[in-house]
Amino acid sequence: MNTTKRQKQRKVLLMGKSGAGKSSMRSIVFSNYVAKDVRRLGATIDVEHSNIKFMGNLMLNLWDCGGQDGFVENYLTHQRAHVFSSVAVLIFVFDIESREFAADVISYSSIIRALAEHSPSAAVFVLIHKMDLVQARLRQQLFDERTEYIRSASESFAPTVDFFATSIWDQSLYKAWTQIIYFLIPNARSIEGLLRELAEVVEARELILYERTTCLMVTHVTRDVEAENPFSDRFERISSILKTHKQSMAKHTGIPAGSANFAEMQIKTGRFMFFITRLTENTNLAAAIPPSEQIFNAARINIALARPRFAELDIASKPRPAVQQAFAHSADSGWEGRERESAAAGFEG
Repeated sequence: MNTTKRQKQRKVLLMGKSGAGKSSMRSIVFSNYVAKDVRRLGATIDVEHSNIKFMGNLMLNLWDCGGQDGFVENYLTHQRAHVFSSVAVLIFVFDIESREFAADVISYSSIIRALAEHSPSAAVFVLIHKMDLVQARLRQQLFDERTEYIRSASESFAPTVDFFATSIWDQSLYKAWTQIIYFLIPNARSIEGLLRELAEVVEARELILYERTTCLMVTHVTRDVEAENPFSDRFERISSILKTHKQSMAKHTGIPAGSANFAEMQIKTGRFMFFITRLTENTNLAAAIPPSEQIFNAARINIALARPRFAELDIASKPRPAVQQAFAHSADSGWEGRERESAAAGFEG
């Protein structure tokens, strides 16, 4: 595979009032911080630029913009075109406990107008943050009220803006950033289509694709009885578990948390079997399958055989027109035959 393909860049603005928690969430998601460690982070001065490599060839050009009034005024006047041009995504963070919520929304509305002027096709994600500080019984009501008020100030973006209630202390942060990343990956649907075909081949109840460095979910496929799983936040919970495991590995081995990884993890019970393994250089694959040693062993073999197909899905290139036929073509080259032979060899013994 050609490893010199041009990287695809996406400009992402991270904005909100000073102290809303922007840099904290960025550090947890992309720099392998844990929640208790972000207390030592200082306020962002002007704009902090980060080029974050994701899924191999996607480069996130992340602009973490200081939220002090003087900086915001400068963004909207002297740097207006510079800051708001060529933006793919605006992530605006509101502090749920802000005592100046109305003023925060006015600032947001001014930023929205600048975005509409210079990047009208950008996507807007609003994160109502620090929800852990609100009593559990009041969270949904307060979130709904704030969402309605903010949407009314979103002008041309009002019909499409996405809202998330987030906290650095639970998996809600991963849920929000997973949706943002899914939007940014150009051929996410092609990857999902290939993943769905693989799920049928290996008889998986569920396949979940994770980016290796950040542990964020890229996409998933759910089949059969797993569609009734009551734990709707299970994908983000696994992200959190993987992140914690990487940090533990780094602590005990001295390897940087961003580089720490594992070969495979397996869980076997009487109701289901589950494993997480490397799929490509940039991704891990989690598989939930029926409680059968035969299906389990065959699934591991078939996933290993499918790795080259996923490695070919370079996000910097256009989606392949024949993705839906990928496994059918593989049969012509012996892929399906090798799958059956390998499975049979393992089972007959």
